[in-house]
Amino acid sequence: MSEGVGFAAICSNDAASYPEDSFENMKRFAKAHDFSFPYLHDETQTVARAYGAVCTPDFFGYNADRKLKYRGRLDEGRTTPPRAGAPQELVEAMRAIATTGVAPADQKASIGCSIKWKDA
Repeated sequence: MSEGVGFAAICSNDAASYPEDSFENMKRFAKAHDFSFPYLHDETQTVARAYGAVCTPDFFGYNADRKLKYRGRLDEGRTTPPRAGAPQELVEAMRAIATTGVAPADQKASIGCSIKWKDA
């Protein structure tokens, strides 16, 4: 975003047990959808555990001081596109954080598939 907000995506799923979630497949997905941000692979799952991620996707928004300000969903879409004119919750939250330092009070949790954890 040209508004001083950066994005990165991280896949933490166990690719050995779920080859459809391999990093190679995720790179193809990112290319097909023209991701304009880094897409990373958390092979050891330490990042997901450290941040308390529970599902895919799970969104975390930080301010310039690296303080968590947003923990919520992308938007109201899940298995279908959001309705026309629906708020872009993550984008709007990050814009607010970048300009005012304050995140929206109403933060709806992400809903998705659980992270495919490796056996302990």
